[in-house]
Amino acid sequence: QVQLQESGGGLVQTGGSLRLTCTASGHSPNVYDMGWFRQAPGKGREGREWVAEINGRNYETFYADSVKGRFTISTDTAKNTTYLQMNSLKPEDTAVYYCTAHNNIEPRIWGQGTQVTVSS
Repeated sequence: QVQLQESGGGLVQTGGSLRLTCTASGHSPNVYDMGWFRQAPGKGREGREWVAEINGRNYETFYADSVKGRFTISTDTAKNTTYLQMNSLKPEDTAVYYCTAHNNIEPRIWGQGTQVTVSS
């Protein structure tokens, strides 16, 4: 069973940067697409917003329009780690950020989340 652990969240001023890290542990023969979601204050689990994804086979990346050009997702397969580099942060980026792993044969796997707060 694969488990995910996020780190790197914190408090930053508008215009600042943070890099989130997601480390995967456990063993699986399956290939996963890795992604990030976020849950803004006051929104429930159903309100989680998809942020970015990287294909586990060809490493193609995809972004929500709200973060395109500011966020970059990448992965280091040797370290079982996925990153989300966040630049030019805005107050509306404030949220709990969740790392996920998914494929076509298993339910999506979620990490515990890491808080990102952007002050104005």
